[in-house]
Amino acid sequence: MNPVDILRLLSLAAIWGASFLFMRIIAPVIGTIPTAFFRVSIAFVGLLVILALMRIDWNFRGKLKIVMVLGLINSGIPATFYSLAAQVLPAGYSAIFNATTPLMGVLIGGLFFSEKLTLAKVSGVFLGLFGVGILTGAGPVAFDLQLLMGALACLLATTCYGFAGFLTRRWLDHQGGLDSRLSALGSMFGATVFLLPLFGYSVISQPPASWGGWSVWLSLLGLGLVCTALAYILYFRLLSSIGPVKSMTVTFLIPPFGVLWGALLLDEPLGMAHLYGGVLIAAALWLVLKPGAAKPVEISAR
Repeated sequence: MNPVDILRLLSLAAIWGASFLFMRIIAPVIGTIPTAFFRVSIAFVGLLVILALMRIDWNFRGKLKIVMVLGLINSGIPATFYSLAAQVLPAGYSAIFNATTPLMGVLIGGLFFSEKLTLAKVSGVFLGLFGVGILTGAGPVAFDLQLLMGALACLLATTCYGFAGFLTRRWLDHQGGLDSRLSALGSMFGATVFLLPLFGYSVISQPPASWGGWSVWLSLLGLGLVCTALAYILYFRLLSSIGPVKSMTVTFLIPPFGVLWGALLLDEPLGMAHLYGGVLIAAALWLVLKPGAAKPVEISAR
């Protein structure tokens, strides 16, 4: 990885680390579907404005429908699941469960996309998961049905991310690929179209008791414009540059950034668990990102 891609990876981790804090503020107030819908629709409008100011060529090269489907898999469904989890889980927990994305990517790549898996890569994924598990010591949550349901929602979201990474490479990178900025725009458009009828039905059938105050709407703007619009431009650029598995290792860096934002902005305490977890995560990143010279590990469906 060159220095520019490393900077993109760190920037994306910092931005997405903040997204879980925003969702934890928003979702308990206005609900699951409104949170997910406003996230992707604000991102869509923001990307429209940004790309219009950049005067890019609006040529989707016949791939708009494909990009919209990717938006459903990579944005609409995961945004809904994470908004659901945010109603019952602390932000740090959602960020920690989000770190299963590379594991899902490795397994899905081996099972469905003929991705070569080295022993170092697989070991790195599990070492990273162990590291983020240690971070749970910073804020334990009682083991109950709510925790299980929130964890399941997060795992379903990361499964979508795992599939979307490989589908993006398969569907968009042949015949010259597609501008990453258009990929991000089309994805947000697809997610918005998918969530619009669900949003309308939820507002009619079970409207929120409150639409929140200025803190909720500022958080929505941050979630939509920065953590989604800007973040997805960076993400699609990384997918094109370094591939799906390496791009998904950004999720190893999200929990430490979530802890950092909590300490700086919410005065949350730091403990030795953060140090131990951070060291393990750094080691895992090295194992997964280094050139794979080891013998591939065969993983087959049973």
